Amino acid sequence: MNNSTIPNLHSYKTISEADRLNFREKGHILIPQVLDQEEVKYYREVINTAALRFNTENRKLEERDTYGKAFLQIMNLWELDERVRSYTLAKRFGKIAADLLGVNSVRLYHDQALYKEPGGGFTPWHQDQYYWPLDTTNTVTMWMPLIDITEEMGMLTFASGSHRSGFVENVAISDESESKLEKFIQDRGFEVTRAKTMQAGDATWHYGWTLHSAPGNQSAEVMREVMTVIFVADGAKVTEPQNEHQEADRQRWMCGLPAGSILNSKLNPLLV
Repeated sequence: MNNSTIPNLHSYKTISEADRLNFREKGHILIPQVLDQEEVKYYREVINTAALRFNTENRKLEERDTYGKAFLQIMNLWELDERVRSYTLAKRFGKIAADLLGVNSVRLYHDQALYKEPGGGFTPWHQDQYYWPLDTTNTVTMWMPLIDITEEMGMLTFASGSHRSGFVENVAISDESESKLEKFIQDRGFEVTRAKTMQAGDATWHYGWTLHSAPGNQSAEVMREVMTVIFVADGAKVTEPQNEHQEADRQRWMCGLPAGSILNSKLNPLLV
């Protein structure tokens, strides 16, 4: 495919008022066909090639802990591959994120490929924003399968309304987060939901504080290929890290910006 036929992701997709309200009420939403078939076909090849090249996990599944069994995680591919850059920085994605959050503009936090191997383990309950030293609730993660998937392959699962609880437990993704947050969800009576199927190019979107998890990949042969991009409302400030993971994020994804600074490092470009 030459440059003239590379899919242009600058066109916008209209989000209805009902979708916006549903997202803000439940803390998550599935939006179909964010990419069309030709677009996702192209970017699947691009992202797969980059993920394979930059993946550093070489251990067998049985040699890893719960986190390691959950997925292959390759982060900030847009820094490493020019073709992935056109995906991660797509104005289409940024505009959807801004519309869902109800803000005028958003910045990139980071991207990450999350590939759940055949036979890969479950992803424990967690909150993405546990890792982010930010002063805003206006954060959202786009989670897009690059192939058609079923719930048995590791479908993202949400505790609806849990985003309103804010920071629940100071615990990273682990067996501990699974047990503590599962109890929290049961005690609060949050409805737990997930899609039965998603097509390649569909995407779920969830707030940074929305509790979510995923079952293991029960497929014997098929990798669950998912690409994610995290967006933050423009104007957000860096906060004092509350754990070692937030400090690592401050150093890596915020280029060491001190607490109190506006999030505007070279790794956090304005998207819309």
